[in-house]
Amino acid sequence: MTNKEKIALLEDMFEMEEGTLTEKTMLNDIEEWDSMAKLSLIVLMDEEFNKKLTGNQIKEFKTIQDILDYME
Repeated sequence: MTNKEKIALLEDMFEMEEGTLTEKTMLNDIEEWDSMAKLSLIVLMDEEFNKKLTGNQIKEFKTIQDILDYME
C-alpha cells in the first residue's frame, strides 16, 4: 500500500476531504484528532494492518508521517 493510499484511509477515518492531509501534517493541528479519532486509529490499525496500537504509542505520534511509519 502506498503512502497516498494510507493517507486516504486516514482522511476517510477523519471524515476529511481527499488531499487535506500530508505526511508533514501535525496531529495537534487536526481539529478531528480527538479521543474518538484515536480509538478509530486503533481499529484501523487492527483491521487494515493487523497491528496492535496502544495509547502510549499514539501519544508518541506527532505527525501523519509517524502514523504512516507505524503502518509499514
